[in-house]
Amino acid sequence: MKDFSTDVLIIGSGISGLAAAIKLAEKNLNITIVTREKKPEITNTYWAQGGIIYSPKDLNDQEDLMNDIMKASAHTSNPEAAKILTTRSAEIIDEILIHKSHTDFAKDAEGELLFTKEAAHSRDRIIYNGDMTGKAIQISLLNYLNDPIKFPNVKFLTSHTAIDLITPNHHGVAITQRYEENQVLGAYILDQEKNEVRKVLSKVTIMATGGIGALYLHHSNSEGARGDGHAMAYRAGAYVTNMEFIQFHPTTFYNRSSHRRFLISEAVRGEGGKLINSRGEAFMKKFHEDEELAPRDVVARAILEEMIAEKEDCVYLDITHKSEDYLKKRFPTIYSHCLENKIDMAKEPIPVVPAAHYTCGGVKTDLKGKTNLKRLYAVGEVACTGLHGANRLASTSLLEGLTWGYIAAEDILANLESLDEYDASRIKDWNQAHEQVDLALIAQDQLTLRQTMWNYVGLSRSQNRLARARAMFIELQDEISKFYKHAQPHDELIGLRNGAEVAFMVLNASLRNKQSVGCFYLKDKIT
Repeated sequence: MKDFSTDVLIIGSGISGLAAAIKLAEKNLNITIVTREKKPEITNTYWAQGGIIYSPKDLNDQEDLMNDIMKASAHTSNPEAAKILTTRSAEIIDEILIHKSHTDFAKDAEGELLFTKEAAHSRDRIIYNGDMTGKAIQISLLNYLNDPIKFPNVKFLTSHTAIDLITPNHHGVAITQRYEENQVLGAYILDQEKNEVRKVLSKVTIMATGGIGALYLHHSNSEGARGDGHAMAYRAGAYVTNMEFIQFHPTTFYNRSSHRRFLISEAVRGEGGKLINSRGEAFMKKFHEDEELAPRDVVARAILEEMIAEKEDCVYLDITHKSEDYLKKRFPTIYSHCLENKIDMAKEPIPVVPAAHYTCGGVKTDLKGKTNLKRLYAVGEVACTGLHGANRLASTSLLEGLTWGYIAAEDILANLESLDEYDASRIKDWNQAHEQVDLALIAQDQLTLRQTMWNYVGLSRSQNRLARARAMFIELQDEISKFYKHAQPHDELIGLRNGAEVAFMVLNASLRNKQSVGCFYLKDKIT
């Protein structure tokens, strides 16, 4: 199998892509899901711990939830997006997670769902599965979709990396195609195992590639969260917005083992965990009246300031007032991870540091997931409806992905008949370069990119830091473009190219924004 066509091409296999796939596959469309991972479960969804908001038939809570979303975002969220989330999400959870995929959420002795509370929420409204809610959702959706009897029309392409979106303006064989309406007709996709590039045409393409956390030295994301979707969409002509708003999770496990840091769920603070410094002093009351349950950006910066003041590499999260049995049951994954690293969270506090966690901005879409390019949708963390504004409310990420994956599928089903198949012969085949890739150079450039993002375009930014980052990114992009043009396609090289482009998006958005708000914090005024 090399070049082929499909009704809908979905790039990404997290909750948003799978939710769209289920809705579309049930209408007998041919669906192709692409992931660069060997296993489709390796996504940001899989690593999500805390939970997902669920407010069935509670009109009072719908209003309260909207208020909480707006408050957490410093009143910068799009109220229309927040309204859609609060009014539609419960029915979508009922259909997709409860009744179809049978996701295993925590229940009491009577079989009723258990609810918990997280930072900046005004009430308990979050359902969960211990501290591995994302994993439970991811696996249940995959199990439902992988039924060959029910869905023979669904194809997974694992170990495949999307390189570029196909448009007639950029990839047509005739000059006259430059005058056509700019639209997305599929993607060039690298088969990592065969080292071949496939031309995959589709009536509709859905970007569901996640965020950009892996561009930072310390992050809680999968390594695939490197901005591939943002870069591909931007090169094709899509708008991006709010890219300066990168949310840092306040509490990830502190060690020196890798760039990806293990998440210590916000639910630990929701269940009463206290942040203390190396002298055992609780410090959050100095920074916010809600202390540990303040919005994430406040908590993350407070931790950073405390680390600087105390000249320490980390702070500590203390939940030793809870029993060992309770912690093992409520946070089994976190408990096990801490034990593996010689920390017994029932007897001693957990060392924690902030890490890049969530991208509030992204490819700009309308409230149905449509971009400004015909036939291209974006859903989940890669997209920006304005729901999160300058800062995301806890446990809205899984909910957003599920809700807009579903809503985008609804819109596609309503309009697919009006879309004709494009003549594949009018699109150029991939021009394969043959120069060998030097993985050592790529690894060094990736490290430079991550360190620059962390030190200069991170939790706290300034005019001098951003100027330094700009100079380094210009040099880095120049080097990357030189060897990308002639090198054989390789997943790491594709990711490096995309990451450098997305880093510039974050930098330029940071330079444009003159106001500290939400998770965007300026130490000085940019002129």
